[in-house]
Amino acid sequence: MKDQSCKSCAEGRYSLGTGVRFDEWDELPHGFANVATTLEVDDSFSESAENCTTSTWVPLGDYIASNTDECTATLMYAVNLKQSGMVSFEYIYPDSSIVFEFFVQNDQCQPTVEESRWMKTTEKGWEFHSVELSHGNNVLYWRTTAFSVWSKTPKPVLVRNIGITGVAYTSECFPCKPGTYASKPGSTFCKLCPPNSYSGKGATSCQQCESNTYSEQGSGTCKPRPPCTDKDYFYTHTACDTNGETQLMFKWAEPKICSEDLPDAVNLPPSGVKTKCPPCNPGFFKTNSSTCEPCPYGAYSNGSGCISCPAGTEPALGLEYKWWNTLPANMETTVLSGINFEYKGMAGWEVASDYIYTAAGASDNDFMILTLIIPGFSPPQSVMEDAENKEVARITFVFETVCTVSCELYFMVGVNSKTNTPVETWTGSKGKQSYTYIVEKNATMSFTWAFQRTPYHEAGRKYTNDIAKLYSINVTNVMDGVASYCRRCALESSGSSCTSCPPGNYIDRTSGACHPCAPNTYLKAHQPYGHQACIPCGPGTVSNKIHSLCYNDCHFLLAKDGRTLEYDFSTLANSTSFTSGPSFTTKGLKYFHHFNISLCGNHGRKMASCTDNVTDIRVPDGEVEFSKSVTSYACQSIVVPSDVMGYKTVVSSQPVSLADRFVGVTTETTLDHITSPPDYFPTENVGVPEVIFFYRSNDVTQSCNSGRATAIRMRCNPLKTGSGTLSMPRKCPDGTCDGCTFHFLWETAEACPLCSAYDYRAIVSACVGGIQRTTYVWREPKLCTGGSLLPEQTVSICKTMDFWLKVGISAGTCAAVLLTVMTCYFWKKNQKLEYKYSKLVMNATTKDSELPAPDSCAIMEGEDAEDDLIFTSKKSLFGKIKSFTTKVGVCSFPITAGWWLQPMLLTCIRHLVFGSTCSNSSVEWKMSLF
Repeated sequence: MKDQSCKSCAEGRYSLGTGVRFDEWDELPHGFANVATTLEVDDSFSESAENCTTSTWVPLGDYIASNTDECTATLMYAVNLKQSGMVSFEYIYPDSSIVFEFFVQNDQCQPTVEESRWMKTTEKGWEFHSVELSHGNNVLYWRTTAFSVWSKTPKPVLVRNIGITGVAYTSECFPCKPGTYASKPGSTFCKLCPPNSYSGKGATSCQQCESNTYSEQGSGTCKPRPPCTDKDYFYTHTACDTNGETQLMFKWAEPKICSEDLPDAVNLPPSGVKTKCPPCNPGFFKTNSSTCEPCPYGAYSNGSGCISCPAGTEPALGLEYKWWNTLPANMETTVLSGINFEYKGMAGWEVASDYIYTAAGASDNDFMILTLIIPGFSPPQSVMEDAENKEVARITFVFETVCTVSCELYFMVGVNSKTNTPVETWTGSKGKQSYTYIVEKNATMSFTWAFQRTPYHEAGRKYTNDIAKLYSINVTNVMDGVASYCRRCALESSGSSCTSCPPGNYIDRTSGACHPCAPNTYLKAHQPYGHQACIPCGPGTVSNKIHSLCYNDCHFLLAKDGRTLEYDFSTLANSTSFTSGPSFTTKGLKYFHHFNISLCGNHGRKMASCTDNVTDIRVPDGEVEFSKSVTSYACQSIVVPSDVMGYKTVVSSQPVSLADRFVGVTTETTLDHITSPPDYFPTENVGVPEVIFFYRSNDVTQSCNSGRATAIRMRCNPLKTGSGTLSMPRKCPDGTCDGCTFHFLWETAEACPLCSAYDYRAIVSACVGGIQRTTYVWREPKLCTGGSLLPEQTVSICKTMDFWLKVGISAGTCAAVLLTVMTCYFWKKNQKLEYKYSKLVMNATTKDSELPAPDSCAIMEGEDAEDDLIFTSKKSLFGKIKSFTTKVGVCSFPITAGWWLQPMLLTCIRHLVFGSTCSNSSVEWKMSLF
């Protein structure tokens, strides 16, 4: 300061000139503030603030680590810049379950550009990040919040080597910390001491450790070497020699920290035992130099020699590794330190003939990394044309873990060199088993296996015998891959070369011809051979035009009680989202389960989408397709409201697909081993059957061997119009009781059947003024929607009761008059007959032996009906009847007998007159007929 000039720092010391650096984190450096707060202030979680007091950033020597719970941990540093400068630091951000942001506030407490605050997850060790700073006061914030709403604890964020430029000119140089050195003057940083060396504070060089001691890189002291044990070496195999033999080799694990000269130390087993080389992997052949080379296109191999594919077949390209003599060219292995998270130049996996296994690391908490790189895929043409078929390829591997402590095996997938995302984790010992992952994007893919014996660092190696083994890896549809077999292909019209069948056509194994699948079936695109490749769609579903999937067109018919119920869910075809009730973590963080559902229609296109915006906020627009999102018929994500986070957007994380494939639509409670128990959603309305939509997911997990399943129960509720409401079982507030099958109840008027003539009735009014009205009303309760409309009111002409009374009286009067007339008529006619009879009697007394002609007994036409009756004696009418009946005796017959009885009648009368009797039986019989 006296000379107003800058001088170089001496050896063993360093400075940033106009800046400061923080690279020692044994304790929190001066000027830093460490604050932990809770996100949500809720009455029921009033103690959460106290729980968060210890959830701060933790100094761990070379770096500082963030919290891993739901509290918000903030590391702050305020600095005043004399000129514009920059802040830089290194960080490791391995787990997207943590929100990690870095931002700067200026004098006006205004933050920097929003896009720069969200940190991207790291893939390969430490990454460098820098932000420009303006002149004046600047406050730096490193903030983390974990979303560990499930049982697994996320990995912390690590930060080191924080450097700030633009501060006042420094007036002193800082000494190098122990384990580092500066051999030249004017150094801006100190170098780390190599392994098996050490240095003190302000060192200009590093000192070598004694032969019976050792040290790791950047150590300030040396440690005594422990005696060697069987956990300090491993075995491997050499490449095959010209004789087709390989040697078993034993090697010390690097770095070698043990000593063979100490008592009880073990020696390295002898190497060099020769064994016959394993065969080449399928699709490869063995050369004269005993190396394995891939077969040319158009040929296949089982590992011995290449064979050309027969006519009418094509090679099934892929990669299959099941023999492990050398590491394949497209695989690489390394070790990630569990201490400083830096990659080491050593192999983490070793080949062992019929499997590949994890070697011994520098420490038990190192990550043993194995990576397979696939440049791209060549799926069948029918798969590429199907926009909804996500399966481009699949990778299947067989593995085993042998552990004595809580080891972990991670399987991770990276797309186009992007961050590896863990898709499955196995903890503890696992027997020999297989796992399949479906590739859904045609891009350069990396598949990584990472094995950690224990998350805790201890001196020495104790768990080297805890290993992970991979027995085989099989990847389908690999671009420029090899073939282990040839499959039947469709032939061109010439019959000489292979071609692709049109979408929705299967290949006949015998002729190679293409045949369309039957209606309402879908085709196995990756195995389209024979008619059995066309699988029938489930109930209530139809196939799309190219027979790649089955879907429901939002219509459903049900025959019930002699009628057909028709359902129309078209208004529910678009994606519908809903959120469950609030849930709280142990720290009081409020979060929600957010669901998106695409029920039906859209020609089978999946419309429901869930995203992870924790790490994807900074994804460039051109790379959105590779961001972590899920598109399906139903998906779930974890959502933290913006008011809780204090951010401008809702934080969504951990998207999961719940429905990738339509199983069917039915009113039965069970379909394809998926059950929707009615007691999950009790109901009092039993009049309308509830339609249930069943789906399955492609995601296979340890607990869900068949993938996740979803059952959506549609309930008719006329009071809930529009999209209605979605709910989950009370027994399972998260939507699932077993973690595999999700249950939803959708109550809406759109779930009611369409109205028909059965749903309304007619009400007929009284006849008023000769008019009668018929009105149609819905039956109550109305359990239908849309469909037929109520008929209009009808009016008809009717007759009242007064009219019919008048008609009755008139008819009665007419009937009475008619009866009176008829009575008079027949009485008059009887009088005439009596007259004729009397006349006949009188004639009979005068002529004893003669009878009148038979036809003169009746009144003939033209006779006078008005002749007076002549009686010999004056008797009354009743007296005449009495005297006549006493004379008849046994001969009684109707006086109106017909002409054919007149002779007998006169004979009988004659006998009566002359005292004779009528005993003729025939006469009596014939007379009785009348």
